[in-house]
Amino acid sequence: MAGNLDSGSSKRSKSNISQIYTRLSQIHQAVLDKWAPNSQSRWLSTTLLLLLFVLRVFLTQGWYIVAYALGIYHLNLFISFLTPKMDPALDFDAEENGPELPMRANEEFRPFIRRLPEFKFWYSMSVTTCIALICTFFDCLNVPVFWPILVMYFITLFCITMKRQIMHMIKYRYLPFTHGKPKYQTNETGEVQNM
Repeated sequence: MAGNLDSGSSKRSKSNISQIYTRLSQIHQAVLDKWAPNSQSRWLSTTLLLLLFVLRVFLTQGWYIVAYALGIYHLNLFISFLTPKMDPALDFDAEENGPELPMRANEEFRPFIRRLPEFKFWYSMSVTTCIALICTFFDCLNVPVFWPILVMYFITLFCITMKRQIMHMIKYRYLPFTHGKPKYQTNETGEVQNM
C-alpha cells in the first residue's frame, strides 16, 4: 500500500514540474513574441549587454578565453546570417557558370532567404552573451593567456572569413541587405515601376 502512495505522489510531483516548465516556456515565448517586431530595441539591448561584457572583461583584466570563444561564435553566427539558405555554391544542377540572380524582368525572381534569420541571430547573440557574462564570475574559466595573440588571431580569422564571404557574394551576385536595393511597385495598369 505504501508503494502505491509513493508512486502516486511522484506522479503528482512530476505533473507539477511539467506544468511549471510548460508555464515558464509559455511566458518565455510570450516575451519573445512581444520583442519580435521591435528590432531596434532588441539590437540596442544586445549591444548594451555586449558592452557590459566587454567592460567586465576590461575591468577585471581576465577571461580572455571566454571573450575569444564568444567572438568566434558571434563571427560564425554573422557568417550564417550573411549566407543564403540555398547556397548557390552547393547547387550541383546549375550550369557551368553557376546559378545567378535574375538580371532582367523576364527571368525568375528568387528572394534572398538567409540561412540564419535575423531574429534567431539576435536571440543567439543575446543568449550566448549572457552565458559568457555569467562565465566571467567563475575563476576556473579565467585561464591565463597572452591576449594580444588571441586578438591578432581573431582579426586574421575575421578578415579571411569576410573576404571569402564577400567573394562568394560577388561570384553569385547576391546582396544580403535590403538597404540600397531597388523597390518595385505596380501601378494601376499592372506594370512594374522602379521607385
